[in-house]
Amino acid sequence: MRYVIRGGNIEVTEALKSAIYEKIGKLQRYFAPDTEVHVTFSVEKENHKVEVTIPMKGNLVRAEQSSGDMYTSIDRVEEVIERQLRKYKNKLVDQKQSAQSLSQMFIEEEMSDDEDIIISKVKHFAMKPMDAEEACVQMELIGHNFYVFRNAETDEVNVVYKRKNGTFGLIEPEF
Repeated sequence: MRYVIRGGNIEVTEALKSAIYEKIGKLQRYFAPDTEVHVTFSVEKENHKVEVTIPMKGNLVRAEQSSGDMYTSIDRVEEVIERQLRKYKNKLVDQKQSAQSLSQMFIEEEMSDDEDIIISKVKHFAMKPMDAEEACVQMELIGHNFYVFRNAETDEVNVVYKRKNGTFGLIEPEF
C-alpha cells in the first residue's frame, strides 16, 4: 500500500507515521499492492483526530476518529476501517468483478455469522410534500440527524441531514 500522510495544523512525526504503518499496515492483506491510503492528522483544542480514506474502484472506505490521544485515535480508526471492510466483503461475495481493489485471499476468507445485518425495526410514515428548509425544521423538531421527505418541487424522495459542523446537507436522487 502507498501512504499519503499529511497534518492539518500538526507536524507529522516519524512516531505518528510508524503508528499508521503498523496499524493500517495490518489491513494490507485486504488490498491490492497499489492501493493508496490517505491519512490526515489534526488537533483541535484537546481533540486529536485521525482521518483515513482509501479510494477503491467505484467505492471509498473512509473513517475518522477523535480522542484525547492521537495514538488512541489511530487504534480506533483502524478498528472502524476493518469493520467497514468486512461489511463490504459480505456485499462482494456474489460480485467478485467489483472486488478488484481487494486481495483474493480476503474475499475467500471465511465469514462469521456475527457480521450479518439484522433489521430489528421497520417504520412506516406518510410523506407529505415539502421543501428542503421545512424538512430541516421537521428534523430539528423530532431531534434526529436526518429526515426523509418528498420534495414538493421535484416530487422525488430526498434526505436532509445535519453535518458535524452544524450545517445541513441535502441528498437528491440522480438517475
